Amino acid sequence: MIVTSQPGDAVSSSPKRRRVSLFIPCLVEDFFPEIGEAAAVVLDRAGVAVDYPEAQTCCGQLAYKTGHRSETRRFARHFLETFARAEAVVSPSGSCVSMVKNYYPSLLADDSTWAQAAEDMAGRVFELSQYLVDVLGLKDLGASWPGRAVYHDSCQVSRALGVSEQPQALLRAVAGLELRELDGADTCCGFGGAFSLQFPEVSERLLDDKVAAIEASGAEMVVSAEVSCLMNIGGRLAKTGSPVKALHLAQVLAGKEARS
Repeated sequence: MIVTSQPGDAVSSSPKRRRVSLFIPCLVEDFFPEIGEAAAVVLDRAGVAVDYPEAQTCCGQLAYKTGHRSETRRFARHFLETFARAEAVVSPSGSCVSMVKNYYPSLLADDSTWAQAAEDMAGRVFELSQYLVDVLGLKDLGASWPGRAVYHDSCQVSRALGVSEQPQALLRAVAGLELRELDGADTCCGFGGAFSLQFPEVSERLLDDKVAAIEASGAEMVVSAEVSCLMNIGGRLAKTGSPVKALHLAQVLAGKEARS
């Protein structure tokens, strides 16, 4: 259950129960809210008390990657203020977690007021599977989802965060799910945020190769821990009339299928 809160509000729980603040990125909030709901369900099933600070906004990733550093610093300071008292911050988006963990410290390094806060937050923000496996020590959440699946190893999750085995370990424990090998699983899908806008021809070629590999695997679904990749891959699958579904890891673990 999600308990909405203001920054720093406490969630009533036993002393031994871990607490997390759920960080929902823009793409999830605006296009795939069911993924955010699934993440909350999964964390609740894992025995974690979950709150959702309503003041949260964009992490500033797109602004940063398009050169708007001053604007990004404003986003960063707001994020740090909003989640200041969180025991841990968990998100279903590796790219946004990477922004906070890998870029905030250097972005605010020359700001004596916020530099330490950025360093502290870098150690408290986690991608969903990273938190479940590395922090809670969980792999089997009792999930069940029959079918054949492949896992897309997102650049932002695997390369930027070093998270690759964790989501796959969680998927292997899902009852009824056959996790197949995907040729070029760690190859970029072509999205890359602003990359797909700046280099559309290259982006589309990468996406075509990714979709072809997914369909060649014989899988009924492609699963990823990164929502931006799923939007890209799922969009192409839908446009070509492919029966293969694109699902977020949280949806599979929670048993919540994406909207058609």
